[in-house]
Amino acid sequence: MRRIMVREGPETNPMSSEENGFDYRDAVGDDPAEIAVDTRSFEVDESLHGQRLDKAMVVRAPEFSRSHLQTLIDRGLVRVDGVAASSASRKLRLGQSVAMELRPTEESRAFVAQAMNLNVIFEDDHLLVIDKPAGLVVHPAPGNWQGTLLNGLLARHADASRLARAGIVHRLDKDTSGLMVVARTLEAMTVLARSIAAREVRREYLALVHGEVPAVPFEIDAPIGRDPVSRIRMAVVSGGRPSRTGVTRIGFDGAVSAVRCRLHTGRTHQIRVHLASRGHPLVGDALYGGRPALGMSRQALHAVRLGFVHPVTGRPVDLEAPLPTDMADAWGRVTR
Repeated sequence: MRRIMVREGPETNPMSSEENGFDYRDAVGDDPAEIAVDTRSFEVDESLHGQRLDKAMVVRAPEFSRSHLQTLIDRGLVRVDGVAASSASRKLRLGQSVAMELRPTEESRAFVAQAMNLNVIFEDDHLLVIDKPAGLVVHPAPGNWQGTLLNGLLARHADASRLARAGIVHRLDKDTSGLMVVARTLEAMTVLARSIAAREVRREYLALVHGEVPAVPFEIDAPIGRDPVSRIRMAVVSGGRPSRTGVTRIGFDGAVSAVRCRLHTGRTHQIRVHLASRGHPLVGDALYGGRPALGMSRQALHAVRLGFVHPVTGRPVDLEAPLPTDMADAWGRVTR
Protein backbone atom coordinates (compact mmCIF):
# COMPACT_ATOMS: atom_id res chain seq x y z
CA MET A 1 0.00 0.00 0.00
CA ARG A 2 1.24 3.48 -0.83
CA ARG A 3 1.26 5.68 2.23
CA ILE A 4 1.83 9.33 2.96
CA MET A 5 3.38 10.25 6.29
CA VAL A 6 2.43 13.52 7.96
CA ARG A 7 4.15 14.70 11.14
CA GLU A 8 2.91 18.03 12.44
CA GLY A 9 1.76 20.08 15.37
CA PRO A 10 -1.76 19.82 16.82
CA GLU A 11 -3.03 23.03 15.26
CA THR A 12 -2.81 21.77 11.70
CA ASN A 13 -5.49 19.80 9.90
CA PRO A 14 -4.09 17.37 7.33
CA MET A 15 -6.14 15.86 4.53
CA SER A 16 -5.12 12.76 2.65
CA SER A 17 -6.28 12.28 -0.91
CA GLU A 18 -6.57 9.14 -3.01
CA GLU A 19 -3.63 7.54 -4.74
CA ASN A 20 -1.97 9.57 -7.44
CA GLY A 21 -2.92 7.39 -10.37
CA PHE A 22 -4.76 9.92 -12.53
CA ASP A 23 -3.74 11.50 -15.78
CA TYR A 24 -4.10 15.24 -15.21
CA ARG A 25 -4.75 15.80 -18.91
CA ASP A 26 -7.97 13.82 -18.57
CA ALA A 27 -8.93 15.79 -15.46
CA VAL A 28 -8.81 19.22 -17.06
CA GLY A 29 -12.23 20.31 -18.22
CA ASP A 30 -13.14 22.65 -21.02
CA ASP A 31 -12.28 26.30 -20.64
CA PRO A 32 -15.05 27.59 -18.33
CA ALA A 33 -15.02 30.99 -19.94
CA GLU A 34 -16.20 31.44 -23.48
CA ILE A 35 -13.54 32.68 -25.82
CA ALA A 36 -14.15 36.35 -26.43
CA VAL A 37 -14.19 37.05 -30.16
CA ASP A 38 -14.47 40.57 -31.52
CA THR A 39 -15.36 40.71 -35.21
CA ARG A 40 -14.24 44.07 -36.51
CA SER A 41 -14.49 45.41 -40.07
CA PHE A 42 -13.21 48.50 -41.78
CA GLU A 43 -12.98 50.00 -45.25
CA VAL A 44 -9.60 51.05 -46.57
CA ASP A 45 -9.52 54.84 -46.74
CA GLU A 46 -6.84 57.16 -48.08
CA SER A 47 -4.79 56.91 -44.89
CA LEU A 48 -4.52 53.11 -45.25
CA HIS A 49 -4.20 52.94 -49.05
CA GLY A 50 -0.91 51.22 -49.96
CA GLN A 51 -0.30 50.03 -46.39
CA ARG A 52 0.59 46.47 -45.50
CA LEU A 53 -2.38 44.50 -44.22
CA ASP A 54 -0.87 43.81 -40.79
CA LYS A 55 0.07 47.48 -40.30
CA ALA A 56 -3.44 48.59 -41.21
CA MET A 57 -4.83 46.08 -38.73
CA VAL A 58 -2.68 47.58 -35.96
CA VAL A 59 -4.26 50.97 -36.71
CA ARG A 60 -7.77 49.55 -36.41
CA ALA A 61 -7.01 47.19 -33.50
CA PRO A 62 -4.23 48.93 -31.51
CA GLU A 63 -4.85 46.84 -28.38
CA PHE A 64 -3.28 43.82 -30.12
CA SER A 65 0.38 43.40 -31.02
CA ARG A 66 1.36 43.25 -34.66
CA SER A 67 2.81 39.75 -34.21
CA HIS A 68 -0.48 38.48 -32.76
CA LEU A 69 -2.45 40.03 -35.63
CA GLN A 70 -0.13 38.26 -38.04
CA THR A 71 -1.02 34.93 -36.42
CA LEU A 72 -4.69 35.71 -37.05
CA ILE A 73 -3.91 36.17 -40.73
CA ASP A 74 -2.04 32.86 -40.77
CA ARG A 75 -5.06 31.16 -39.18
CA GLY A 76 -7.40 32.45 -41.89
CA LEU A 77 -9.27 34.78 -39.55
CA VAL A 78 -8.79 37.91 -41.68
CA ARG A 79 -10.68 38.45 -44.94
CA VAL A 80 -10.14 41.09 -47.61
CA ASP A 81 -13.17 41.64 -49.82
CA GLY A 82 -14.60 38.41 -48.48
CA VAL A 83 -11.56 36.27 -49.27
CA ALA A 84 -9.24 34.92 -46.54
CA ALA A 85 -5.97 36.82 -46.62
CA SER A 86 -2.84 34.69 -47.02
CA SER A 87 -0.12 37.27 -46.51
CA ALA A 88 0.46 39.91 -43.84
CA SER A 89 2.55 41.95 -46.27
CA ARG A 90 -0.06 42.35 -49.00
CA LYS A 91 -0.75 45.97 -49.86
CA LEU A 92 -4.27 47.30 -49.42
CA ARG A 93 -6.12 49.40 -51.98
CA LEU A 94 -8.57 52.22 -51.49
CA GLY A 95 -12.12 50.99 -50.99
CA GLN A 96 -11.29 47.41 -50.03
CA SER A 97 -13.16 45.87 -47.09
CA VAL A 98 -11.27 44.10 -44.32
CA ALA A 99 -12.97 41.87 -41.75
CA MET A 100 -10.97 40.68 -38.73
CA GLU A 101 -11.93 37.95 -36.25
CA LEU A 102 -10.01 39.24 -33.25
CA ARG A 103 -9.36 36.36 -30.90
CA PRO A 104 -7.47 36.90 -27.65
CA THR A 105 -3.85 35.82 -27.34
CA GLU A 106 -3.11 32.44 -25.79
CA GLU A 107 -1.23 34.18 -23.00
CA SER A 108 -4.20 36.39 -22.15
CA ARG A 109 -6.32 33.25 -21.77
CA ALA A 110 -3.76 31.45 -19.61
CA PHE A 111 -4.94 32.57 -16.20
CA VAL A 112 -8.32 30.88 -16.20
CA ALA A 113 -9.78 28.39 -13.74
CA GLN A 114 -9.79 24.80 -14.94
CA ALA A 115 -11.11 21.99 -12.75
CA MET A 116 -8.36 19.47 -12.02
CA ASN A 117 -8.03 16.45 -9.74
CA LEU A 118 -5.10 17.63 -7.65
CA ASN A 119 -3.60 15.10 -5.25
CA VAL A 120 -3.74 17.24 -2.08
CA ILE A 121 -2.09 15.61 0.91
CA PHE A 122 -2.31 18.54 3.33
CA GLU A 123 -4.58 21.55 3.44
CA ASP A 124 -5.75 24.19 5.89
CA ASP A 125 -6.94 27.80 5.64
CA HIS A 126 -3.43 29.06 4.90
CA LEU A 127 -1.74 26.61 2.55
CA LEU A 128 -1.91 23.29 0.78
CA VAL A 129 0.66 20.71 -0.24
CA ILE A 130 0.18 18.64 -3.37
CA ASP A 131 1.87 15.53 -4.72
CA LYS A 132 2.44 16.67 -8.31
CA PRO A 133 2.39 13.98 -11.02
CA ALA A 134 5.09 13.85 -13.66
CA GLY A 135 3.87 15.58 -16.83
CA LEU A 136 2.00 18.39 -15.11
CA VAL A 137 3.36 21.86 -15.93
CA VAL A 138 3.34 24.15 -12.91
CA HIS A 139 2.97 27.60 -14.50
CA PRO A 140 1.70 28.77 -17.92
CA ALA A 141 4.42 29.39 -20.50
CA PRO A 142 4.77 29.21 -24.29
CA GLY A 143 3.55 25.83 -25.43
CA ASN A 144 1.65 25.25 -22.20
CA TRP A 145 -0.70 28.16 -21.72
CA GLN A 146 -3.43 26.06 -20.09
CA GLY A 147 -3.85 22.76 -18.26
CA THR A 148 -1.22 23.78 -15.69
CA LEU A 149 -1.17 23.52 -11.92
CA LEU A 150 -1.89 27.25 -11.75
CA ASN A 151 -5.13 26.72 -13.70
CA GLY A 152 -6.14 23.99 -11.27
CA LEU A 153 -5.43 26.17 -8.25
CA LEU A 154 -7.58 28.97 -9.66
CA ALA A 155 -10.47 26.52 -9.88
CA ARG A 156 -9.87 25.08 -6.41
CA HIS A 157 -10.35 28.27 -4.39
CA ALA A 158 -11.47 31.75 -5.38
CA ASP A 159 -8.83 33.59 -3.36
CA ALA A 160 -6.07 32.13 -5.55
CA SER A 161 -6.85 34.80 -8.16
CA ARG A 162 -5.81 37.48 -5.65
CA LEU A 163 -2.34 36.00 -5.18
CA ALA A 164 0.66 36.28 -7.48
CA ARG A 165 1.03 33.02 -9.42
CA ALA A 166 -2.05 31.71 -7.57
CA GLY A 167 0.07 31.19 -4.46
CA ILE A 168 2.86 29.15 -6.07
CA VAL A 169 6.07 29.83 -4.14
CA HIS A 170 8.37 27.26 -5.75
CA ARG A 171 8.23 24.98 -8.77
CA LEU A 172 9.00 21.49 -9.95
CA ASP A 173 9.98 20.73 -13.53
CA LYS A 174 7.26 19.29 -15.75
CA ASP A 175 8.59 15.73 -15.58
CA THR A 176 9.55 15.83 -11.90
CA SER A 177 6.98 14.37 -9.50
CA GLY A 178 6.46 15.01 -5.82
CA LEU A 179 5.70 17.55 -3.14
CA MET A 180 4.98 21.24 -3.59
CA VAL A 181 3.66 23.73 -1.05
CA VAL A 182 1.24 26.42 -2.26
CA ALA A 183 0.04 29.42 -0.27
CA ARG A 184 -3.66 30.23 0.11
CA THR A 185 -3.23 33.66 1.72
CA LEU A 186 -0.93 36.62 1.17
CA GLU A 187 0.45 36.24 4.70
CA ALA A 188 1.35 32.59 4.13
CA MET A 189 2.83 33.33 0.71
CA THR A 190 5.07 36.08 2.08
CA VAL A 191 6.38 33.97 4.96
CA LEU A 192 6.88 30.84 2.84
CA ALA A 193 8.77 32.78 0.17
CA ARG A 194 11.04 34.25 2.83
CA SER A 195 11.59 30.83 4.41
CA ILE A 196 12.60 29.33 1.07
CA ALA A 197 14.95 32.24 0.37
CA ALA A 198 16.47 31.81 3.83
CA ARG A 199 16.93 28.07 3.15
CA GLU A 200 14.71 27.15 6.06
CA VAL A 201 12.52 24.76 4.04
CA ARG A 202 13.81 21.19 3.88
CA ARG A 203 13.47 19.70 0.39
CA GLU A 204 14.67 16.20 -0.37
CA TYR A 205 14.53 14.29 -3.64
CA LEU A 206 15.09 10.73 -4.81
CA ALA A 207 16.86 10.29 -8.14
CA LEU A 208 18.21 7.54 -10.37
CA VAL A 209 21.43 8.47 -12.14
CA HIS A 210 23.83 6.84 -14.56
CA GLY A 211 27.12 5.51 -13.21
CA GLU A 212 28.51 4.73 -9.78
CA VAL A 213 28.06 7.61 -7.36
CA PRO A 214 30.57 7.63 -4.45
CA ALA A 215 29.38 5.58 -1.49
CA VAL A 216 30.35 8.30 1.00
CA PRO A 217 27.83 11.20 1.23
CA PHE A 218 29.11 14.40 -0.38
CA GLU A 219 28.04 17.89 -1.43
CA ILE A 220 28.20 19.60 -4.79
CA ASP A 221 28.85 23.30 -4.30
CA ALA A 222 29.00 24.86 -7.76
CA PRO A 223 27.41 28.02 -9.24
CA ILE A 224 24.60 27.57 -11.75
CA GLY A 225 23.65 29.90 -14.59
CA ARG A 226 22.29 29.82 -18.13
CA ASP A 227 24.24 27.54 -20.44
CA PRO A 228 26.23 29.84 -22.78
CA VAL A 229 25.70 27.42 -25.68
CA SER A 230 22.05 26.37 -25.25
CA ARG A 231 19.43 28.75 -23.91
CA ILE A 232 17.14 25.92 -22.81
CA ARG A 233 19.77 24.45 -20.50
CA MET A 234 21.38 25.52 -17.27
CA ALA A 235 25.02 24.74 -16.47
CA VAL A 236 27.75 25.05 -13.88
CA VAL A 237 29.32 28.37 -14.88
CA SER A 238 31.61 30.88 -13.26
CA GLY A 239 29.57 33.87 -12.25
CA GLY A 240 26.43 31.76 -11.81
CA ARG A 241 24.29 31.83 -8.69
CA PRO A 242 25.65 29.97 -5.65
CA SER A 243 24.15 26.46 -5.57
CA ARG A 244 24.61 23.57 -3.14
CA THR A 245 23.23 20.03 -3.24
CA GLY A 246 23.81 17.23 -0.74
CA VAL A 247 24.00 13.72 -2.22
CA THR A 248 23.73 10.32 -0.48
CA ARG A 249 23.91 7.04 -2.36
CA ILE A 250 21.18 4.56 -1.45
CA GLY A 251 21.96 1.78 -3.93
CA PHE A 252 23.92 0.76 -7.04
CA ASP A 253 23.15 -2.05 -9.50
CA GLY A 254 26.33 -1.91 -11.56
CA ALA A 255 25.07 0.71 -14.00
CA VAL A 256 22.64 3.00 -12.18
CA SER A 257 22.84 4.63 -8.75
CA ALA A 258 19.87 5.46 -6.53
CA VAL A 259 20.52 8.68 -4.60
CA ARG A 260 18.83 10.96 -2.11
CA CYS A 261 19.49 14.66 -2.69
CA ARG A 262 18.93 17.58 -0.37
CA LEU A 263 18.57 21.05 -1.83
CA HIS A 264 20.35 23.74 0.15
CA THR A 265 19.51 26.23 -2.60
CA GLY A 266 16.78 26.07 -5.22
CA ARG A 267 18.15 26.97 -8.63
CA THR A 268 16.49 26.01 -11.91
CA HIS A 269 17.31 22.36 -12.76
CA GLN A 270 19.74 22.31 -9.83
CA ILE A 271 19.88 18.57 -9.10
CA ARG A 272 19.89 17.71 -12.80
CA VAL A 273 22.74 20.12 -13.52
CA HIS A 274 24.85 19.29 -10.48
CA LEU A 275 24.73 15.54 -10.96
CA ALA A 276 25.32 15.80 -14.72
CA SER A 277 28.35 18.00 -14.03
CA ARG A 278 29.84 15.09 -12.07
CA GLY A 279 29.21 12.65 -14.89
CA HIS A 280 25.98 11.28 -13.44
CA PRO A 281 23.04 12.58 -15.50
CA LEU A 282 19.58 11.50 -14.39
CA VAL A 283 18.12 8.45 -16.03
CA GLY A 284 15.76 9.59 -18.78
CA ASP A 285 16.95 13.21 -18.68
CA ALA A 286 17.83 13.72 -22.35
CA LEU A 287 18.43 17.46 -21.89
CA TYR A 288 21.45 16.78 -19.68
CA GLY A 289 22.76 13.60 -21.27
CA GLY A 290 20.62 10.99 -19.57
CA ARG A 291 19.27 7.89 -21.34
CA PRO A 292 16.15 5.78 -20.82
CA ALA A 293 16.78 2.86 -18.46
CA LEU A 294 14.89 0.54 -16.13
CA GLY A 295 11.63 1.43 -17.85
CA MET A 296 12.12 5.16 -17.18
CA SER A 297 11.84 7.42 -20.22
CA ARG A 298 11.23 10.63 -18.27
CA GLN A 299 13.73 12.12 -15.85
CA ALA A 300 13.93 9.94 -12.74
CA LEU A 301 13.44 12.63 -10.10
CA HIS A 302 10.88 12.75 -7.27
CA ALA A 303 10.44 15.37 -4.52
CA VAL A 304 10.00 12.91 -1.66
CA ARG A 305 10.13 15.09 1.45
CA LEU A 306 9.09 18.61 2.36
CA GLY A 307 9.60 20.09 5.81
CA PHE A 308 8.86 23.61 7.00
CA VAL A 309 7.53 25.68 9.87
CA HIS A 310 3.88 26.55 9.31
CA PRO A 311 3.81 30.24 8.33
CA VAL A 312 0.88 31.06 10.61
CA THR A 313 0.69 28.50 13.42
CA GLY A 314 4.43 28.16 13.82
CA ARG A 315 4.11 24.38 14.05
CA PRO A 316 6.50 22.07 12.18
CA VAL A 317 5.08 20.30 9.15
CA ASP A 318 7.00 17.33 7.75
CA LEU A 319 5.55 15.52 4.73
CA GLU A 320 6.64 12.56 2.64
CA ALA A 321 5.18 11.26 -0.62
CA PRO A 322 5.69 7.79 -2.11
CA LEU A 323 7.39 7.24 -5.44
CA PRO A 324 5.05 7.08 -8.43
CA THR A 325 4.68 3.64 -9.98
CA ASP A 326 7.16 4.05 -12.85
CA MET A 327 9.96 5.26 -10.62
CA ALA A 328 9.09 2.95 -7.73
CA ASP A 329 9.59 -0.07 -9.99
CA ALA A 330 12.93 1.23 -11.25
CA TRP A 331 14.03 2.27 -7.74
CA GLY A 332 13.29 -1.20 -6.39
CA ARG A 333 15.45 -2.84 -9.05
CA VAL A 334 18.46 -0.70 -8.06
CA THR A 335 18.08 -0.88 -4.27
CA ARG A 336 16.97 -4.50 -3.77
